[in-house]
Amino acid sequence: MNNKKCLECGDKVIGRVDKKFCSDYCRNAYNNKVNKESKNLIRNTNNRLRKNYKILSELNTSGKTKVTRRKLFDRGFDFKFITSFYTTKAGSTYFYVYDQGYLELDIEIYLLVKQD
Repeated sequence: MNNKKCLECGDKVIGRVDKKFCSDYCRNAYNNKVNKESKNLIRNTNNRLRKNYKILSELNTSGKTKVTRRKLFDRGFDFKFITSFYTTKAGSTYFYVYDQGYLELDIEIYLLVKQD
């Protein structure tokens, strides 16, 4: 006799001996609760990357341009969110959000580049 209870709602589980949920709805609801925090972190990070990418793309229409730090900040650019970086032999570090990159030339001026 099977006395197993659904992990989500507590109803009786009928079926295979290793079954943990009474329905697909309960299984999905349970897994959504368990994964909520990590999914929120991923969603928020992807949203920040998407916004940074959009800002760089809109400001760099020619493939290479200079902008001020203020212009990036005013549009909501967040320097903490990048996808990669590249350091040249000369020691300059380019930061990328996918194929859109930037290089700090001095405290207030940035060179925006698009990777081929």
